[in-house]
Amino acid sequence: MTGFVEAVVRGRMSQVRAALAGLDEPARRALGDELVADVRRRRDAWWWQGEAATLAVAAVGTLSTPTKVAALLGRRSVWLNGVDAAPVVDVARERGVTWLADVAYKLADRLPRDRMVAGWRFVAGLLTAEKAPPPTGDDFVRGWAAAQGWPDPHGTRPPTVDRLRADPFLDALLPRLFEVDGVGTELARGDGTGTEALPRALVALAAEGRLDRAVLLNGVLGRLLRGDRPGALRPFLVLHDLLAPTPDEVAVRSSAYLRLLADGPGPVARAAQRTLRQAGDVAEPEALWEAARTVLARPEKALVRAQVSWLDRLARQHPDRAPEIGAVLAVAAGHPDAGLRERALTLARRHGHRPVAVATVAEPRDDLPPPLPTPAAPPPIADVDELVEEVAATPRGLWPASVLERVMDGLLRLGTRDRDRLEVALAPVLRRERVADYEHIWARYDPSLEIDRLLLFVARIGDTTRRRDEWASTLATAGGGPAAVASGRPAPLWLYRLRLAEAGQRLDGRDDPGLLSAPTSATGAIEPHVLYERLAALGDRPYSRWDYAQALLRLPAGVDEPLAARAEALGTPGGVELAVWLRGGGVPAPVQEVVTVGRRDRSGRYDWSYDQLPERRRLVALTPPADVDDRFGLLTVRPSAIGRRIFDAGHLWPAVLPGHRGVVAAHVLAEVATAAQEDVAGRGAVLPALADCTGAGGPALDLALAYGLCARHEADRVGALDALLILAAAGDLDAPGVGGHLGELGAQGQVILTRAVTPLRDAVAAGARLSVWRLLASALPPLLAAPTPPRGTPDLLALAAEAATATGIRFEVPGLADVVARGGGSRLVAEARRLAGALAT
Repeated sequence: MTGFVEAVVRGRMSQVRAALAGLDEPARRALGDELVADVRRRRDAWWWQGEAATLAVAAVGTLSTPTKVAALLGRRSVWLNGVDAAPVVDVARERGVTWLADVAYKLADRLPRDRMVAGWRFVAGLLTAEKAPPPTGDDFVRGWAAAQGWPDPHGTRPPTVDRLRADPFLDALLPRLFEVDGVGTELARGDGTGTEALPRALVALAAEGRLDRAVLLNGVLGRLLRGDRPGALRPFLVLHDLLAPTPDEVAVRSSAYLRLLADGPGPVARAAQRTLRQAGDVAEPEALWEAARTVLARPEKALVRAQVSWLDRLARQHPDRAPEIGAVLAVAAGHPDAGLRERALTLARRHGHRPVAVATVAEPRDDLPPPLPTPAAPPPIADVDELVEEVAATPRGLWPASVLERVMDGLLRLGTRDRDRLEVALAPVLRRERVADYEHIWARYDPSLEIDRLLLFVARIGDTTRRRDEWASTLATAGGGPAAVASGRPAPLWLYRLRLAEAGQRLDGRDDPGLLSAPTSATGAIEPHVLYERLAALGDRPYSRWDYAQALLRLPAGVDEPLAARAEALGTPGGVELAVWLRGGGVPAPVQEVVTVGRRDRSGRYDWSYDQLPERRRLVALTPPADVDDRFGLLTVRPSAIGRRIFDAGHLWPAVLPGHRGVVAAHVLAEVATAAQEDVAGRGAVLPALADCTGAGGPALDLALAYGLCARHEADRVGALDALLILAAAGDLDAPGVGGHLGELGAQGQVILTRAVTPLRDAVAAGARLSVWRLLASALPPLLAAPTPPRGTPDLLALAAEAATATGIRFEVPGLADVVARGGGSRLVAEARRLAGALAT
C-alpha cells in the first residue's frame, strides 16, 4: 500500500491534498486505480465522516470520470453524512475538473433513500458550487426537505424563513414538495420548534410575494387528496391551517374540500369540514348533501357529531330545505354509536323527515358462514428452479414455518440427488443476499434460521467442515430432549435446531426420501395414514430421530387402534413407535393454571426500561400430568417476570403442535400480551394460525384473544378478530371465557379497553352477534364493579345493547342495575340504562 492510499484510509486530509499538489494526469490516474482497487478489497470496511471526506477529495483528485467518482462514493460502505463539499470543490478547481455537477447528479440517482437524506448536503454543496440546477427526483427532494427542518442544536443557523428565502433550489423543488410520497415525514422533524417551522416560513414568503399563495394552497390540497401516512400529512395540515383560506379561495376549490370531507383520513376530513363550515355557503347544496351522507356513515364520532351539528344549523338557516336536510340526517340512523344515532334521528324528525321504522329480530344465533375445510399443505418442491425461487422470495430472517418445512424437505431430496445443479443455481442468490455475512447473527436470535446454514452448505459457500462439526456438536449435546438443552429457550426453536442439524448430516447422503414430518395440512398437521405410508415406504432404512419426533407431534390427538395394528405389523422400529403413539392417544393434556406475574427486579439505579414495564400480567402456567415425562419441554410453562427476555417463537409454535391449541396458546401468551401491554407490533399474527389448529383451548386461548383484542396495532387486533370469527364459526369459541378475562384485565388497568371496541363491533357486523353478546355479558360485570369503570366501558355497554336487541336473548349482567340506579346524565349511566331497557323488552 502506498503512502497516499494509507493516508486516505486514515482520513489524513492535509496529507492527501499535499500529495495531489503538482501531480500530472498520468500520476493521478495511477493513484486512482490503486485507490479503487484498495477500496474494493476492503468489502467490510466503513468510511465514516473523516475518512469519507478524505476519500471524496482523493476520488475527485485522481479519477478520470464522474461515473468512476460516483461509483466509488456511492458504495454502501461510504457514509457521506456531514461531509463538507468545499475541500472537494477546491481540489476540482486545482485540477481543472468541470464535471462536478455530473458527480452530484449521478450520486443523486445512485444513493438509496436513507443514504440520500444523509448525504444530501454533500451533493447539494457540489451543485451549489457549480451553480447547477438541482435534480428533482424523489430522494433528492426528501433530502432537501430534511435539510430545511433538521434540528440546529447549537442555534447557529439563520431562521428557517431567511434560509429558505436565499435557497437556490426553492423554486425548482417547491412544486415537488407536494408530489413526493412520504416527504412530510422529513418536514415533521422540525428545527427545534416542532412541525410548524417550514410551514410558517412558506406562509411568510407567500405574504412577501416571494411565493405564490395559490401554488401553496393548490399544492397542499393535491397532497391531501393523494393521501399519505398520518405523520407525513401532518405538516401539510399545519400549512393549510396557517394559510387560513378565505371564503373566495374555498369557493373555487369546494369540490376538492368535499372530496376530502367524504374520503380523507380523520384529521384531514375534520380540517375540510371546519374550512367549509367557516366559509359559509360556498358549496353546491346537492354536492354537500352527498358528502354529508358519506360522513354520517363514518366511524369517527367527533367528525359525525360535528356534521350533525352543521346540518342542524343549515336546516335552521334554510327552512325551505329543512326536509331535504332532515333526510340526510336520517342516514345516521345506522351509526354504531347509539347516542349519535338518537340525536341525528331526533333532529331529522324536527326538520320534517318522517322515517319508517322497521323492527326486526334476528334468530338467536351467529350468522356466520360454516368454517372452510383446512387447506392442504403446498405440494413438495419438485425441481431445482422451484426451490431456488422459494429461497429467493423469502426475506432473510423471516422464514414462516410452512416455507421452512417445504424448503428443508426440498433441500434433502434435491440436495442428495442433483447437488451440482442445485449448487450452481443457489450460490448467486445467497451471495446477492449476503447470507453468509449474517449466518451466525440470525442463528443466535432464532435457531430455526439455521436453514441458512443448510443453504450455504449445499452451495459450498464458507467452511463446510466447521458446519459439519457444529451440527454434530448440537446433536451430541441434545441429551434426553430439547428441554435438557434449551435453558429457558422455547422448545420449538431447539426442536427445529436439532432437526436442521440432522438435515445437515443427511445432505452428505444419496437419494434422501425427504422429511417424515412434512405436513399434509396448512396448519402443520399430518394425516396418520400418510405417516404410516411414509414409514412403509422407508422400510428397514434408518430414520432421523428428531424428524420422526416432530412427525408424531403433528398427529391429531386420539386413539386409532386399527392403524396402530397396521403400523405394528410393519415390524420396524418406526412402525412399533407409531403403534405405541396411536394407542396412547398422542400428546397428553397438561393442566392449565392462570397466574399473575409482576415486573422483573430493577437492574440498577437508573433502570429506565423497568419503569416502562406494565406492573402485572396475567399468564397461564402449564404442568404435565404426574405420570408424564415431558422430555420435549412442550407441556411445561413457568411464566417469567415481565421484562425477562421473550424468545419470539410464536410463528413456529402452531406447526409444532397443530392439534393442541391450549398448549400452543400458553407458550405464545407472553408474546401476545406484549402487543397489548408494551405496544409491540406483529405479535397478533399467530392468533389466526392458532384458531385454524384443533384441540381444546382453555384459559390460555381465551386470554390470548383478550390481549389480542386490546393490541396497540391495528394489524394485531385484526388478527384477534379473525381468530375470534374462525373459532365462533367452528363452534370452538368460549365467548364467556374470553369476556371474563377481558373484563378483569380492563378493570385492573392491564389493557387499554377502548382498543377492543372496534374489533368487537366488526365481529357483530360480520355476523357473530350472539358470540359477542355472550362475551360482553361476561366482560361487563367486573368493569361495572370497578371503583371507576375504565374508558371504553360505555362503548361496550352500547355494543352489548345492540347485540342483545339483535339476538333477542337475555343474559343477566350483574352490576348493571346498580349503575342505572345511580342516575345522572353521564354516558356510562345512559348506556347502562339503554342496555337495561333492551334486556327488559
